[in-house]
Amino acid sequence: QVQVAESGGGLVQAGESLRLSCTFSGRTPSGRAFSSYAMGWFRQVPGKEREHVATISLHDMRTGYGNSVKGRFFISGDKADNTVYLQANSLGPLDTGVYYCYADTDVDGSRDDYWGQGIQVTVSS
Repeated sequence: QVQVAESGGGLVQAGESLRLSCTFSGRTPSGRAFSSYAMGWFRQVPGKEREHVATISLHDMRTGYGNSVKGRFFISGDKADNTVYLQANSLGPLDTGVYYCYADTDVDGSRDDYWGQGIQVTVSS
């Protein structure tokens, strides 16, 4: 059974930084290793659609970012323990929300994905 453990959220003031982490463990039903998955973060604010924050491929460490966080947030990953990190810098009130980590891949044409429970980030002005 796959387990997802997130940590690092909290309350900060505008301009400060946070580091979120998310570790995936356990055996996937397909048997594929998490090192073959894409991992990343979405965030959601009540009343708004879920927003993509950042993605990383643990296979080749390629990254991608949502426009609202480019240049401020940085995603990294550790293949050895299937952990993805999000360094969030220069935080502002608009970055407030629940941050969800995920891992996904395609298995024979079907999406195989796993999500964290969500972690609150609150930025005060």
